[in-house]
Amino acid sequence: MSELTLRPAGDITPMPGIDMTTRLASVTFPNPVFTASGCAAAGQELDQFFDVAELGGIVTKSIMMAPRSGRATPRMAETPSGMLNSIGLQGPGIDAFLDKDLSWLSHRGARAVVSIAGGTVDDYAKLTAKLRGRPGLAMIEVNISCPNVEDRGQVFACDPHASAAVIQAVKRAAPTGVPVFAKLSPDVTDIVSIAQACVGAGADGLSLINTLLGMVIDTDTLRPALAGVTGGLSGPAIRPVAVRCVWQVRQALPDVPILGMGGIRTGLDALEFVLAGANAVSVGTTVFGDPRAPVRVLDELARALADRGFERFEDAIGLAHKPPVIHVPEGPDPVGDEPTPNEHRPVSFEGEA
Repeated sequence: MSELTLRPAGDITPMPGIDMTTRLASVTFPNPVFTASGCAAAGQELDQFFDVAELGGIVTKSIMMAPRSGRATPRMAETPSGMLNSIGLQGPGIDAFLDKDLSWLSHRGARAVVSIAGGTVDDYAKLTAKLRGRPGLAMIEVNISCPNVEDRGQVFACDPHASAAVIQAVKRAAPTGVPVFAKLSPDVTDIVSIAQACVGAGADGLSLINTLLGMVIDTDTLRPALAGVTGGLSGPAIRPVAVRCVWQVRQALPDVPILGMGGIRTGLDALEFVLAGANAVSVGTTVFGDPRAPVRVLDELARALADRGFERFEDAIGLAHKPPVIHVPEGPDPVGDEPTPNEHRPVSFEGEA
């Protein structure tokens, strides 16, 4: 297996001969690498490092109906192989977002995946309705990891009925032909049941996963490190959890498109998600240290696929779910003419999948 080698800065493009296109519901994207919501606003900050239109899509920071100042500081803290954030969905509100950010993405030729968040089902419906007729809108990602103010603060994504209610409202209000993806939280006992509820309510696909709820205590101040006490854990530390969630949902819902995310730093990390069943991936936290990470990951992923003999990206999706192929030499058995008991059988593995 050859070692992956990056091209010089400014020359990061998918390798010739690799078809990197992918399909998410009704939309075909030129490649499977997106940004992750919340890590690069609407892409303008990253555009100074690379052309944001090079990516499959730009997933915007979750937008709400009204402007929000977010939570008090400090609201970020480093952890081993990750970080906690407690930003509080700071943003300009939907109207300013549409006038400034979405119009900018459309002008740049980027495919915008607009992430929406709300405190009530009606909030989500109103946000979606405002997206009708907007150029550049490729997809809607519904961030349901928000407290439901009508249900004692219960997070929508932790309850299948609440999740389904949001998705149903968004689908009714969504522009025709624009896929709706539900972004799910890993902070549940059974993520498959939430995924099934969302798909049953009309979701065209699923984004897996959002951050995990975590906490850090400062041992000098003897108090929580974040002003909001808890925050969302992201980065490489959560990647095994994210891959597990993608795997489980792909097994249960083999035909539902998945946008996978959680701790992706390299093309091989992205390939892991793809083999588990992701149709595309989002790159997030790593951009804080490497703003060019999304296009670098795209290049590395293309090279990793080529190294493994793939000609099309889509041929790798979910491949880890398929039994390995055993090539049995033709001709008689060296000892006798009868095949040995283990020949012509797929390899089986003990233990939980």
